[in-house]
Order: sequence, then structure tokens, then C-alpha cells
Amino acid sequence: MLEIRSISPIWLSFFSVLFFTVSINPSLAQEIDTTHIEKKEKNNFLKHGSKGFVLATEDDKYEMQIEARLQLRFAVPDDQNPVTFADFTNQDTRVFKINRARLKIGGHAYEPWLKYYFEYELSSSILLDYRVMIEKWPWLNFKMGQWKVEFTRERFISSGNQQMVDRSLLNRKFTIDRQQGLEVYGNLDAGGIANFDYWLGIFTGTGIGSTQNDDDNMMRFGRFQWNFLGREVPFSGGDVEISPKPAGIIAVAGVTNTSPYTRFSSAGGGNLHGFEGTNDGQYNVKQFQVETAFNYKGFSWSSEFHRKYIYDTFDEVETRLGGYYITAGYFPGQIVDFWPKPLEFATRYAVVDPDLKANGLKQREAGMVFNWFFSDHKNKLTAELTKYTFQDDNLPQQDELRFRIQYDISF
Repeated sequence: MLEIRSISPIWLSFFSVLFFTVSINPSLAQEIDTTHIEKKEKNNFLKHGSKGFVLATEDDKYEMQIEARLQLRFAVPDDQNPVTFADFTNQDTRVFKINRARLKIGGHAYEPWLKYYFEYELSSSILLDYRVMIEKWPWLNFKMGQWKVEFTRERFISSGNQQMVDRSLLNRKFTIDRQQGLEVYGNLDAGGIANFDYWLGIFTGTGIGSTQNDDDNMMRFGRFQWNFLGREVPFSGGDVEISPKPAGIIAVAGVTNTSPYTRFSSAGGGNLHGFEGTNDGQYNVKQFQVETAFNYKGFSWSSEFHRKYIYDTFDEVETRLGGYYITAGYFPGQIVDFWPKPLEFATRYAVVDPDLKANGLKQREAGMVFNWFFSDHKNKLTAELTKYTFQDDNLPQQDELRFRIQYDISF
């Protein structure tokens, strides 16, 4: 049997003090445990939100958002939009692929208004975006680096937030895609219908990954947007949020550039069909577009009207291109009981005129799509049927019916 005298006087004193303290304050043990829990919760700096996994410091001076995205696609008879009449001859292919595999990293450093963003395409090892934004005031912000210029709504919307499986026939002809440069932008809100957004930028004008211009003529860009209902329409396809209040925009945008290129894509600078020269400063390009968008209670609308003028300074020839598209979508489950709530139906019609001076040239696209949103655009399944028709008075008319199904998930 243990004798009391065998216990060290130091331990005896400790237990005596502990017993006395708890007896006069029974909640001490609970307070000690609660403090431990609060400290543990405070150190839990890893969270998950709409932009992926978020790591942040307690003082909110540093935050990093990490998100990955996979896009799996099946297409028949092929996956690429036709460019020339020859593209209609290949009718026997089947496509199943990882169309996109993206890693996105963004956040802020030192101050909440000093932001940064990177986007990397894993499947082709291309650094798509890298930019720093100073967004301290709503009416005056600054951006520098490489990103998709906000010239067209269709192109600027992320490929993961699109309403259709992919962008329309107009994208190849009229996008200016990603460029490197500087931009000032902001929102001017005087209340009610007096709500405007603007973007003004200057870029190298030679495409993604190109760090210098080919001459002393920089690309100049401007966009002015009127939010005529006092609210912006997000750069996202459809009205997935089922907006309780209507939002609409009318925008105009313009670009001028002199370079060896007549088109841009994620692969960099290139040339449209019929423009074979690659000399520095060979093509002087001027283009503008008028854009509309509207969202309300599950209904969405968007449209673009384009004109593009390409002047070949070597051959002294000007080519004029035109085109437009309209897209509309709706969640019929808002009014029809048997229709599933997460299922959206949308349709798009697009027309491209590759040479406004030549009669009888038209490229048309008519498509419809069903989107099932498991978790908004972060987790969705899309099925699309599209018909392409190319018309040239000197050639037999060609058309193609294409089916695609795509699964897109972000985490």
C-alpha cells in the first residue's frame, strides 16, 4: 500500500494548489479546454470555397487560392470548327480527349487590394495567365501581365463557365485572345441607370508568350459598358444563379494593331485563311464590336456584332470581315414542374462573312445544348448538337452535323 510520505513534497504541493483552484472556480477546466479549441480553430488556415482551396494568414494580408479543373470531351464526327470547305471531307473520326486540364492560383499579398493570378494548362505545358492587379478603388484599378483581353464577352468568359460546349465560329476570326501589357479599368456608379464599366489597355500585340512587339506600333484597346439596369451581368454563361433582379448590359469595344498576324489564339499569333505573309508590321488591323447581355430568373441572353478591317501594307489590299451571334438560354424548371431544376436549355446562332466585298460567302452555325448543373459551373455535364453550313457561290454548299458531350469539374 502506497504511503503518503512516499509522495514527493513538490507533487503534493502541486496537487493541493490544483484542487484548491478548481474548487473555487469549477469552470476552469472547461475554460482551459475551450481555449485549446479556439486556438486550434484559429490555426486552421486551410479552407475550401468557390475558388478552390484557400490558404490565408490570420491578419488577412496574404491569401492564396488554388483550384484545378478537368474538361473531358467526346465529339463525333470531329471536334474542330470548320475553317475551309476542305474541313467537311473528314467525316469518319471520333474524338475522346482531355480537352483542358488547368491549374489556377490566385489571391492577394501584403494588402487585400494587391492581387495576383496565374493559370497553367497542364496538358500542353503552357503558362496562360500571369498578372498583378491593383484594385483599391472600384472606379480606378490597374492590371499588368498577360491575360485574355476583355474585347469580346464570348472569349473572355472562362472555358469552364461557358453555356455551350465551346465558343462560336466568330471566335477564330475576331478574338484578340491573350496579350501582354498594361490596363486601367473600373466601375463608375452614380446610382440607378448611371452605372458604367470601362477598360483601356496597351499591349505588345503579338500574342501569348511574346514579350516584345515587332515594331513601334503597340496594340491599343478600349471597352465601354453601360449597365443600364444598375447591375453588371457577370462574365459567365447562362443565369445559373436564377437572378431575382434583372441585369443587362450594352457594350462597345475597339482594337487597333499592326503586326505579322491577323488572328490570335492560345497558341499565339497566327493568320486567317488567305493571309500567308508573316513580315513584321505587314497587317494593320482595326476591329470593333457591339455587345449585349441580359439575365433574369433563369433566362439569359447574349449577342455580339463584329466588323474587322485588315490592311496588307505589303500588297496594299484591304479585306473586311463581319459576323454576329445570338445566344439564349433558360431553366424551364422555373415554370414546368416535370422539368428538372438543374437542367438548362440553350441555343446559339452565328454567322460569319469572311469577305464583305465578295457576294455569296457565308459561314453559319446553329446549335442547341442541354446543361445539367450538379454544382453550378464547377461541376456540370453538357450535351450539344450543332449544324455548320458553308456557302460559296463558286462551290457546292457544304454542311456538317456534330454531336458533343462534355463533363467539366473544378475542385
